[in-house]
Amino acid sequence: MQRLYDFLRRHPAWVDGFWAVVLFGISLISGAPVEEGHGTPPTALAVPVMLLLSLVVALRRRMPERMLVLAVVVGLLQVVLDVTVLPADFAMLVIVYTVATIGARWASRLALGAGLCAAPVAQARWPIEDVSAAGNIAMVIFLTVPFVLAWVLGDSMRTRRAYFAQLEERAARLEKEREAQSKVAVAAERARIARELHDVVAHNVSVMVVQADGAAYVLDVAPDQAKNALETISSTGRQALAEMRRLLGVLRTGEHQEAGEYVPQPDVRQIEDLVEQCRESGLPVDFKIEGTPRPLPSGLELTAYRIVQEALTNTRKHGGPNTGASVRLVYFDDGLGLLIEDDGKGAPHELYEEGGFDGQGHGLIGMRERVGMVGGTLDAGPRPGGGFRISVLLPLKPA
Repeated sequence: MQRLYDFLRRHPAWVDGFWAVVLFGISLISGAPVEEGHGTPPTALAVPVMLLLSLVVALRRRMPERMLVLAVVVGLLQVVLDVTVLPADFAMLVIVYTVATIGARWASRLALGAGLCAAPVAQARWPIEDVSAAGNIAMVIFLTVPFVLAWVLGDSMRTRRAYFAQLEERAARLEKEREAQSKVAVAAERARIARELHDVVAHNVSVMVVQADGAAYVLDVAPDQAKNALETISSTGRQALAEMRRLLGVLRTGEHQEAGEYVPQPDVRQIEDLVEQCRESGLPVDFKIEGTPRPLPSGLELTAYRIVQEALTNTRKHGGPNTGASVRLVYFDDGLGLLIEDDGKGAPHELYEEGGFDGQGHGLIGMRERVGMVGGTLDAGPRPGGGFRISVLLPLKPA
């Protein structure tokens, strides 16, 4: 049955054609009166009326305005030529509904006017015998109601379809705007990361140059110091190559760096200074370090610093009054863990579900970009009872 329904929905013209044939057959049969057991054919004028009204039903969706005009003309011919009411006149009710649903506005108004006039004209042309004037008026009202209901139902269907079409268009437009905003946010964050990694790589190359100059200076008089300098150059060079690979991964989209001053990049040790600045600004922050602190790759330290900075900034923006935060740094054997939590209740949960803090979902997008650059993982979401939690694991070797 489902296949049959799908077929009928895909071929509405076939459905209309079927009902047109049924309507013509019923009209043809009912139009043949029986006299002394023998049927006599309908009048010559009734058959063309039946055919034209059946045609109205068959083509009502393809050309609703023209079929409405045809139905009005056929109705007037019936009155003028004295072709009495037939079952085929049901097509007028159908075309009134159809035009009110999908026809032009002028056609919809014409259909309403024709429907209001159909019953009074028919009752005046072919009045019911042995019925008082009040009875004829009641019959007019009774026959007019279906036309009014058909027009009202069709107009309501038009409004409903327009409403759903507007909702679909709006949803599609919002989806495109959201995708565009996300792409812009990702592009801006990648450009920002590229600039920072450029500074990191430049720093590593500078260290290598200084160590190389020192090794060349003491190569003859202090071979041990020259050997240590060469080892430093080797390890620094490997770090620089790793940072350069990440930098090229960001720049493969064709983004260009903006010119700017070279400034020292923050690292994990400066997180404590960042926490102290937050405390001075009125945000109480509990800061703890677990494990044994040790030097980490500069790109990883920069990522850790920026994530803590972004999280505390968003806590100040959206946490509300009397909000507290906590920052934990955990040194593992194979990486660095970050846990930033707050107990604020100022930001709605819908904002968290959208994927960010800044009102458009860009906060977490930037964090995920940073964590992805070093092969880490990020888990963020509301805390039970209120507040927000960000958990990050930054491995020493990218996944």
